[in-house]
Amino acid sequence: MVAQLEKDREGGGGKAGSQKEKDQSWIPKIIKKRVCTTFVADTLSNGGLCQCGGVQEIHDSLATGDYFGAAIVTQWDSRQHSSEYPTDAFGELEFAGAGRRHSYFVRLSCDTSPQIIYTLMTTHWGLPSPNLVVSVVGGEGHEKIKPWVRAILRKGLVRAAQSTGAWILTGGLREGVSRCVGEAVKENVAAASAVSQKKVIAIGVTPWGLVHNRQQLVNAQGSFPARYYVQNTTRDTYCLDNSCQAFLLVDNGSVGQRGGETAFQDNLEDYISHQRTGIWGSGSIEIPVLCMLISGEASMLERLDTSLKKATPWLVFAGSGPAADFITDLVAVILSPTPLAVDGEAVKGVSAEFCDRVCEKIRKHFPAETELEKLVDTALSIYQRRELITVFHGEQEGADDFDTVLLKALVRASKRLSSMASECTEELKLAVAWNRVDIAKAELFNGDIHWKYEDLEDSMTDALINNKPQFVRLFCENGLNILNYLTNQRLESLYCSLSDSLLAYILLQRHLSERQSLAGSQPSVDGVALGTMKTFHVEVNTGASAMDLSLYEVSRLLQDLLGDICEPFYYGALGLDPRMGTRKTLKQVNKILQGECTYRNQRSLSPWAALFIWAVLQNRSEMAIYFWEMAGESVLGALGACKILRELSKLENETESKLSMKQLAQRFENLANDVFGECYQSSESRSFTLLIRKSPVWGGATCLEMATAADARLFFSHDGVQSLLSQIWWGDMERSTEVWKLILSFFMPPLIYTDLISFREPEEEVKPSAVYHIRDSDSVGGNDATVFSIADIIQSEEDLEELKTLKEKFKDSMQTNSKRPFIMSSPPPEGPSSLEFVLYFWVFTLVCEEIRQTFFGGSLFLLQRMKKYIQDHWNKCDLTAILLFLLALVCRMFPWSFNVGRAVMAIDYMVFTLRLIHIFAIHKQLGPKIIILGKMVKDVFFFLFFLGVWLMAYGVAHQALLFAYDPRPKWIFRRVFYRPYLHIFGQIPFHEMDTDKLEELDCTYNHTEIEAGAEPCLSTYANWLVVILLVIYLLFTNIVLVNLLIAMFSYTFSKVQEHSDIYWKFQRYNLIVEYHSRPCLAPPFIIFSHLHILIKRHIRQIPSVKSQHFAVKLQGRKASRLNTWEAVQKENLLCAQNKQQRESDTARLQRTSVKVDSVLKQMAEIRDHDRRLRLLETQLEYCCSALSWMTDALSQSNVVTTNRPPPLHKDVTPLPPS
Repeated sequence: MVAQLEKDREGGGGKAGSQKEKDQSWIPKIIKKRVCTTFVADTLSNGGLCQCGGVQEIHDSLATGDYFGAAIVTQWDSRQHSSEYPTDAFGELEFAGAGRRHSYFVRLSCDTSPQIIYTLMTTHWGLPSPNLVVSVVGGEGHEKIKPWVRAILRKGLVRAAQSTGAWILTGGLREGVSRCVGEAVKENVAAASAVSQKKVIAIGVTPWGLVHNRQQLVNAQGSFPARYYVQNTTRDTYCLDNSCQAFLLVDNGSVGQRGGETAFQDNLEDYISHQRTGIWGSGSIEIPVLCMLISGEASMLERLDTSLKKATPWLVFAGSGPAADFITDLVAVILSPTPLAVDGEAVKGVSAEFCDRVCEKIRKHFPAETELEKLVDTALSIYQRRELITVFHGEQEGADDFDTVLLKALVRASKRLSSMASECTEELKLAVAWNRVDIAKAELFNGDIHWKYEDLEDSMTDALINNKPQFVRLFCENGLNILNYLTNQRLESLYCSLSDSLLAYILLQRHLSERQSLAGSQPSVDGVALGTMKTFHVEVNTGASAMDLSLYEVSRLLQDLLGDICEPFYYGALGLDPRMGTRKTLKQVNKILQGECTYRNQRSLSPWAALFIWAVLQNRSEMAIYFWEMAGESVLGALGACKILRELSKLENETESKLSMKQLAQRFENLANDVFGECYQSSESRSFTLLIRKSPVWGGATCLEMATAADARLFFSHDGVQSLLSQIWWGDMERSTEVWKLILSFFMPPLIYTDLISFREPEEEVKPSAVYHIRDSDSVGGNDATVFSIADIIQSEEDLEELKTLKEKFKDSMQTNSKRPFIMSSPPPEGPSSLEFVLYFWVFTLVCEEIRQTFFGGSLFLLQRMKKYIQDHWNKCDLTAILLFLLALVCRMFPWSFNVGRAVMAIDYMVFTLRLIHIFAIHKQLGPKIIILGKMVKDVFFFLFFLGVWLMAYGVAHQALLFAYDPRPKWIFRRVFYRPYLHIFGQIPFHEMDTDKLEELDCTYNHTEIEAGAEPCLSTYANWLVVILLVIYLLFTNIVLVNLLIAMFSYTFSKVQEHSDIYWKFQRYNLIVEYHSRPCLAPPFIIFSHLHILIKRHIRQIPSVKSQHFAVKLQGRKASRLNTWEAVQKENLLCAQNKQQRESDTARLQRTSVKVDSVLKQMAEIRDHDRRLRLLETQLEYCCSALSWMTDALSQSNVVTTNRPPPLHKDVTPLPPS
């Protein structure tokens, strides 16, 4: 049964009632109800009712004696006299007129397994797993609840339940304590914020036979929902409370009787107490269960004794009622030296005096009870386990810090159960489970306790898995060494603990399935192909497939998200070669995992960065921010997180998760921009090095590469980034060089070697001590610090050699160095001319350059380089132009296709010319306009869609009305699309539409002649309708659609113009990188640069110095100093932000609110003290009057004789104020 329950993961989740009915159709097969089948007469009703509370007519048989003298059954028993049947009441409950969301309910037998019900509530009903269960018992019926108890339930219990993520188990009826708890929950829901993460979960455990109007809930197929009407109730029936999220209607076969739910509730509490907290039970402790006794009658003692035998702790409200007051007095009794026996059933060795004292207290609190001996035995059994009972004097202590009271009660109980357990450790685990870092700071981390690493290890794992960043920060600040904590095995376990609803978990499972399928095992996840990335539906086995995840799946996921800018992660730990193919790598990983897996015992090389990526993949903002603060390489880390989150947001289907990912990505981009701004203000040269430094933690990526991949336009708009790009673009040439000098040198390159153009002198190295100071002079300061200058970086021999080549070849040709060729005049058909051969060679050099960009750039695989090349729009334009040129060249070689080739060549010239637009992107004014133009082209496509619909509608009607029969396809196309399109611009043939202006034409109505090619005659039957359609068509197209297009253009222009500077700066980087990677010579002389590169790079194997302009690799001391300097700037930024936050109006209001609350609390204490002093003064005045009366009486009698006179009353005058 439980296996069937676990398989159904979508129960109750459908929107339509039929879908919910289908999802929960298994409930009657597993969950049963109880029906009394044997009539046992109730003597108090003169035999009219059964002892179950039902009438005789609804019973199948009678329990009577026989003729052989068998004893008559006098006591009704649920198990013997009732039978189980499939439940007929389950589904959702709607309270008529309540105006709140639906509640869940199910009618179940008192013998139902609690495992089934707990799985039903958490898996199918969607209730969050509790961190604490508080069972409120007592105060049943119409008993009046004291005001101070109501105040504690309202201010203490509900607030504690919300802060700890607890379940509150109540009676579920609108009576007694259950009604008070329901009212407190309603007040909390009304006062809570709409975006509050934690909701108070109240669950009603109610006897089925006691529910008023229970027949409204009966439906064998389930109710989705069942409407429940609350009415005035009688003495024996009660209505359900609409504040509960779920109702467990326990059925023992009785009607109108209490106590049938007690045994099931005990079993449910015991089962929950053995489950672990956290996601998938990943917490460090079992779910604590606490029973709370308020008032109660004598029958509550048996319930208390049964629960204590299962080691369930209790919190007793002293002064709330008979049962609670009796337990308070019982626990306070001082036991005689004679010890008690362990067995609670038969108490031996107890002194008679103690039993008499207990019996006396029972008579005091339960004067109407007659079975004193049984109550005494129960009380003695309770007393043996008094360590599990905590007495709360709520009338004196109040509702403040009630959650701390619950914590102390549970810690005391856990210490009693395990003598080896440390009280501080258990209290810490409870505080972590409840996410109460304030309690941990005040009680546990106040300096009095010396914590060891072993004490914090389990709690640290619990805090990480269950998203408790404040505890993670607290543990790291109080003795937990993250280097010892995070091993590769623990990192894998953290990824295994991801929630199955997360997108990252689903993607990891896809890669796991791929590896397992290659190894020959069956994949554990069924889903939609990853290529679509549209819909994810995964059926997860949490016990098997999740535990098989390894660091290889994490590496594959990061490779999918980050792309080819980073080398694969964790390949070093796994001992894999990044240059191997995917299939070989999978085989190698399977071989490693089938062995000893020694890598799992190794420490993580970058623990903070690994935890940072782990938190980012789960979209945990607060925890990710903390790990980012602790990790190094802050700028690159923030940009990497921005890239990961934006890629995940593209794959996420849920709107809320997608929005939160985008917001967190933007937050990290802002952090990267702020940290780099702080670095740029500190040292310009070091900040430039920071942008182009290759990171070993992030797979050799640089900040500029990561920012480009993450589309971090705000980061590129920073002045420091643009300053670096300007230096790379200008090189060593002075930026103040006039334009006319550049143009003159462009056409006469030898002038470069004159003084016409001035170049910058190499900058002297600046000592970092002049920029900032830090205590650790070895790590950051000092004269040997690494300070990079762009002038030092970009000086290379490669450019000089290429310029020398240009100078040598300049005498041979004075052609312009424009990249785009010109189309020559039409060549003679008999063969290519000499100019054509020049043109062919020119285009051949362009093809060589495109081949160099595609196949000889970077360290990627061939397919990856080709994919990267195709993704660029301008490369697509180049490829189109070259393919058109080849097509035209082939057509030119044959006389019959010469004109076709000429036409293709003309179109190719247009493509080559339009490609020149890309050059203007570097201009500050024209660059944003190109971006606007590109976005407007997208608007035109949407406009053409609407225009095409109107063209077809009007064109077909226009053709049908003017020409009755014209089967010629060419003319149909011209008259349906072409001519209506010209009508928009005013070319309207009035001689065809206006009957007064019809011209005499040579036409015919004969279908045969028309099919032969004759011109058909116009139809004048509905000529007036053609004019009306023309007016409507022109009105809509020229006014509506054209103005719509203008409005779309205006919106696009204004939207892009606001951020035009940011757009342009981002595009400027791509353009500079593109031209920086190209040779300095232009086509056709670029062929010499290609030969030079081929000889120098591939034959002589000389590395390129030019590549260091955008990427430099630092090692050893230089890298350490740069990281330390970056960390110092990050700390300065965080300190400034924290100071600004503390001085903000919100923070001031919060501090003022805390002070006001403290003052109000002190004033309440002062008023209480004043009340006590007034009471004391009244009592003292009474005592003084009584003593005075006694003194007067004794002085007037002869009983006491004395020789001294009575003392005189001295009037003490108050001292004047000083």
